[in-house]
Amino acid sequence: MQIQGHYELKFEAVREAFAALFEDPQERGAALCIQVGGETVVDLWAGSADKDCQQAWHSDTIANLFSCTKTFTAVTALQLVGEGKLALDAPVARYWPEFAQAGKQNITLRQLLSHRAGLPAIRELLPAEALYDWQTMVDALAAETPWWTPGTEHGYAAITYGWLIGELIRRVDNRGPGESIVARTARPLGLDFHIGLADEEFHRVAHIARGKGNAGDAAAQRLLQVTMREPEALSTRAFTNPPAILTSTNKPEWRRMQQPAANGHGNARSLAGFYAGLLDGSLLESELLDELTREHSLGQDRTLLTQTRFGLGCMLDQPDVANATFGLGARAFGHPGAGGSVGFADPEHDVAFGFVVNTLGPYVLMDPRAQQLVRVLGTCL
Repeated sequence: MQIQGHYELKFEAVREAFAALFEDPQERGAALCIQVGGETVVDLWAGSADKDCQQAWHSDTIANLFSCTKTFTAVTALQLVGEGKLALDAPVARYWPEFAQAGKQNITLRQLLSHRAGLPAIRELLPAEALYDWQTMVDALAAETPWWTPGTEHGYAAITYGWLIGELIRRVDNRGPGESIVARTARPLGLDFHIGLADEEFHRVAHIARGKGNAGDAAAQRLLQVTMREPEALSTRAFTNPPAILTSTNKPEWRRMQQPAANGHGNARSLAGFYAGLLDGSLLESELLDELTREHSLGQDRTLLTQTRFGLGCMLDQPDVANATFGLGARAFGHPGAGGSVGFADPEHDVAFGFVVNTLGPYVLMDPRAQQLVRVLGTCL
């Protein structure tokens, strides 16, 4: 396998670990970027970007980053808090009056960002095309009754997060949520990151497909059993209502829409660059960064059925939980995306890390491929 890009010699073991991923015949394409102290020390890519392994993964290949998108969204919301356009502890209904229905009049932005609002799923079954209709989705969420008393528990809002936070951003920043997020996070840092991808960029997008024959860990198997056997369960509704959520990633209409929970498109460089921008203070004032990275939720996740720990729109490290550690320092924060992509920062080592794949693994939180790369990185630091 031809590994493209560059790396500092001190990190040769990381390059070797990246190359070793491709010993698995199912591995199609991937990219890895690591910054230390704001300097890029690893920037690698390899493999193929298309379904049939005919088209090489290039320097400018981008991919759907799934939930890695969420932290970009949270940072934008916190910037708006810093500007006084939103408040973390004000009722969401102050900005979005219709949201006060069904006992939600006291839910706050803080609760939405930390997955404590009780809105990870919609009970009423929606048609597949609702996924692409912003107004239909925000109206459904405005009408939804919380699945638990807001603030008492947490459950990951896998896709509803995008409409909930996105609608608040849209209302106070007066533009599409994707436009706002990209303008406030990616553009100032020169990142190749998009929410609402232009058609002329489609040729650069890697085709996403699932790996076969790997059932994943216990957490992945538990979630799969529930979604297959209990159609009305919270977890099932969270991932399958509207029904096209898990099967749309390669569709033009998915790429075009602005769904800031799950359809950001970018590369490993854009993830590492974003987290470097959080570490160096480019994106948030220090007190807002402290809010982002302070523990807000810890324990059994009502949606993911495994232990999760969240700040505001980012996952916090759980060093003792195998599927929930980034693998470097205990203060690391970031976000994995479905199937294996991940971006995170480790303030202790001043590391910003981005890893992107187009062969999806079955894991619920951290993918072992990324964790292995981080383990090797740790030996080089």
